[in-house]
Amino acid sequence: MKGNGAEDAGPPAESSCPPPLEWKFSQVFGERIAGEEVQEVDIISAIEFDKSGDHLATGDRGGRVVLFERTDVRNYGSRKDMEKQDHSISRHPEFRYKTEFQSHEPEFDYLKSLEIEEKINKIKWCQTANHALFLLSTNDKTIKYWKVEEKKVKKISEMNVDALQAVGNGSISSSSMTSPKGYLPNGGCSERLSGHLNYDLSFPPGGFPSLRLPVVTSQETSLIARCRRIYSHAHDYHINSISNNSDGETFISADDLRINLWNLEISNQSFNIVDVKPANMEDLTEVITSAEFHPTQCNMLAYSSSKGSIRLIDLRQSALCDNHSKMFEEREAPGSRSFFTEIIASISDIKFSRDGRHILSRDYMTLKLWDINMESSPVAIFQVHEYLRPKLCDLYENDSIFDKFDCCLSGDGLHVATGSYSNLFRVFGCIPGCNEATTLEASKNPMRRQVQIPSRPARSLNSLTRGVVRQGAESPGIDMNGNSYDFTTKLLHLAWHPSENSIACAAMNSLYMYYA
Repeated sequence: MKGNGAEDAGPPAESSCPPPLEWKFSQVFGERIAGEEVQEVDIISAIEFDKSGDHLATGDRGGRVVLFERTDVRNYGSRKDMEKQDHSISRHPEFRYKTEFQSHEPEFDYLKSLEIEEKINKIKWCQTANHALFLLSTNDKTIKYWKVEEKKVKKISEMNVDALQAVGNGSISSSSMTSPKGYLPNGGCSERLSGHLNYDLSFPPGGFPSLRLPVVTSQETSLIARCRRIYSHAHDYHINSISNNSDGETFISADDLRINLWNLEISNQSFNIVDVKPANMEDLTEVITSAEFHPTQCNMLAYSSSKGSIRLIDLRQSALCDNHSKMFEEREAPGSRSFFTEIIASISDIKFSRDGRHILSRDYMTLKLWDINMESSPVAIFQVHEYLRPKLCDLYENDSIFDKFDCCLSGDGLHVATGSYSNLFRVFGCIPGCNEATTLEASKNPMRRQVQIPSRPARSLNSLTRGVVRQGAESPGIDMNGNSYDFTTKLLHLAWHPSENSIACAAMNSLYMYYA
């Protein structure tokens, strides 16, 4: 993936820009009927594709995890097989419901007199083994490690003695049809319901002439979810992130002040690797908002803060990584500080690109793309909520300014996406000099509210100052497409398929999927 305009003196010729992606509706699960009231527990709170893209998991505020599996790959075989047979691979991903299970239940911390919600904050897929799926899910306090596998239901089809035949042959003691109690020779009493046969076997003196072992058959398969490990009592504050390590053995969990390192096989201890809690809590100036492992280097991880900075740390430097190896932070423009500056600078989510070269961050107003080799400024800035700047007072009054939006990158690193209000989400192109910016609505007609408003030309500045800035309409009373915005319908969670241009996003209790 290339950075945006860091070295370019100007935008390249138009011919070098690929056509913008044309997004089409694929599927919807749990579609809401107009006027239908949505239950709080059904609202989706987490979405995650697995590494292969063949499975998708969602978590909701009711503590449930729902799994979906891809069907079009199963029908046509693997991608390599399709290429060998010269099949068209333009077919968009199709998923179907696989299974669901209750991951977390509401709890109560009696020591702190604190209710712990069952809401799923994050889901992360782990490495598969023996055709079983493994994943981590967490609420505010407890992380659980789940194994989902197909189990064959076994039934005994042939017994050694046929009960009805045995009654006819007299080999079963007389049935008790009148009295509910059967008295045994030793004085005991065998309770029997009135009208039911007493099937106590009495063996003939010479035994049975032939002994046949019962035959066990497997008639059907069912999916079973089992909790393998529970990682608890390690966080005093709400868990905001979990992330798997590329070594397949460890993962991190982060709350407002600490990041802990766990081994998947050990649930009773973890190592605290980052601790930003001051000796005096009155000196606290920033908190951890998100954390993620590097996709290929098992010793590197990044975490973001409420002050808008991203710190890259190396686990090889020290056991307690209080000192970062790199820090990414945009310089504040002189005279631009206001009451809302720190609030809107807080980063709600960070994601590494697939190759680990770039980090995408989402704050309230923008998406920023950082090159891990350049700390001074982002290589690209994508304006998402600039049109809301005149409304920051209203957003503060109704707490919308504290909404935490997810962000995601395409597998090839050429596009980024994030959510907004009115169930809208935005997709931006990352190719230098190309101003691709698309606004889509989470509905069966994603382009319904799309109005082509030309973006401002990308500004290509010196790499030591700022990166490219891309933005759309900035009218204070309407959204980026000229529509009135609705703060009650917000698209917070979305995920990009790891290898194809396909996006899954959550609008309340509905899961929408699109492809390009």
